[in-house]
Amino acid sequence: MKFSIARDALIKPLNLVAGVVERRQTLPILSNVLLVLDGTTLSLTGTDLEVELVGRVELDAPGVDGEITVPARKFVDICKSLPEGSSIELSVEAGKATVKAGRSRFTLSTLPAADFPSVEGGAGTISLALSQSLMKRLIDGTAFAMAQQDVRYYLNGLYLEVLGGRLRMVATDGHRLALATAPERVDVADAGVIIPRKGVLELSRLLDGTAPLQLSVGSNHIRAANEQFTFTSKLVDGKFPDYERVIPKSPDKAVVGDRADLKQAFTRTAILSNEKYRGVRLKLSENTLEITANNPEQEQAEEVVGVQYAGAGLEIGFNVSYLLDVLAVLSQSEVRLSLSDEASSALLEHAQAPTDQEPEMLYVVMPMRL
Repeated sequence: MKFSIARDALIKPLNLVAGVVERRQTLPILSNVLLVLDGTTLSLTGTDLEVELVGRVELDAPGVDGEITVPARKFVDICKSLPEGSSIELSVEAGKATVKAGRSRFTLSTLPAADFPSVEGGAGTISLALSQSLMKRLIDGTAFAMAQQDVRYYLNGLYLEVLGGRLRMVATDGHRLALATAPERVDVADAGVIIPRKGVLELSRLLDGTAPLQLSVGSNHIRAANEQFTFTSKLVDGKFPDYERVIPKSPDKAVVGDRADLKQAFTRTAILSNEKYRGVRLKLSENTLEITANNPEQEQAEEVVGVQYAGAGLEIGFNVSYLLDVLAVLSQSEVRLSLSDEASSALLEHAQAPTDQEPEMLYVVMPMRL
């Protein structure tokens, strides 16, 4: 195996693939990246047995076809340390990989490509095309609400669902819920799968291009592919809770406010909230929202924000971090907060109906006793 490639062309796919590779592995080969040369197409593959990523880059000239695995971190560090604009030549001989660039020369140990594991794919039961920007919007609008290391393992991921021809993504950690629905209808049968947390974060990291994404979902895997990469993740084997039950059906109090004003007020109030519980109290009166926070050191913060509200007075407590997370992903200038009473969950959404190109975003946050 032998090929020559511009450093700058290799860095991006190599970085993406190396991101999947864990630093500490039980199997030595999982610390390696698989290089496969076929004509002028160089494929790079990294996996941790749960997530697999294949990046592809076209060479200017064909080399000597072959396949080998090299240590991922060392290979990345070598390529990054070389000067911009340099040309990298890699050759494999007698079980060693030699990397040359200008007057620099590195010899790396290798492991056989035949020993490199593959995440099983199989045929997909759902197949649909999506734009990368929409996929990223759906993930970024919901992924922050995923649980982390919860014993309810089915919450440690993102629920991807097709329901009535609409593609949805849902995440919840038991204290809050995020739901995003794609604007376009899809001609796919109803189904739902849970993508594990690492798979969600890696896929989000990939989505920065314009090439359409082909999404394929099978019984135990999800795959997203285009010309630049093929991403495969195993699915979480579990049943996602009935999230529709926790969405407030008929809240009778609606507050409409400027998103930027609310975000700034919550950010300032949070400074003096209890560091452990992050609680803030919201007091509503006509066209006024008063936000207060205090902590065990007897310190207190107060903010008053002008809002559109004509209902009865109400006091309710929330974890301010949850409110700020929602305000960070909503994009319209005005947001609506719908409430029933101090013991019921709040519903947050855009004040205006989304456009035909924008996903529908909906958030539920449970109240706190303060």
